[in-house]
Amino acid sequence: MTIQRIHHVAVISSNYERSKHFYVDLLGLTVIQETYRAERDSYKLDLRIGETQQQIELFSFPNPPLRVNQPEARGLRHLAFVVSNMEASVKDLESKGIAVEPVRVDPITGDLYTFFADPDGLPLELVEHGDK
Repeated sequence: MTIQRIHHVAVISSNYERSKHFYVDLLGLTVIQETYRAERDSYKLDLRIGETQQQIELFSFPNPPLRVNQPEARGLRHLAFVVSNMEASVKDLESKGIAVEPVRVDPITGDLYTFFADPDGLPLELVEHGDK
């Protein structure tokens, strides 16, 4: 077996419309397909990341349990997106009312990076490669 790339990342939201607005309107991801599943009283929204085939699957379920908010706990720690211009990306997020942590430099790779959160507190990261 040879793993070629990430196909998708699944995110469960507590408020579907709020999260849909965040990922589509604020972050600019493209809607591929939106499906309402009546038997589960839930939505599944497939979102394309940039011009790639990589996707986020945004789910809603009635009364999902809270995420454990400990960054060093087992499980998915964060989701990272590559950007070409960190300064412009941070300004764009902040202009939309999204709080962004100070930009840091990875001492190993030289990459610039910062964190922000989605409406449910899921940690999201921006990375600008330092090899430019």
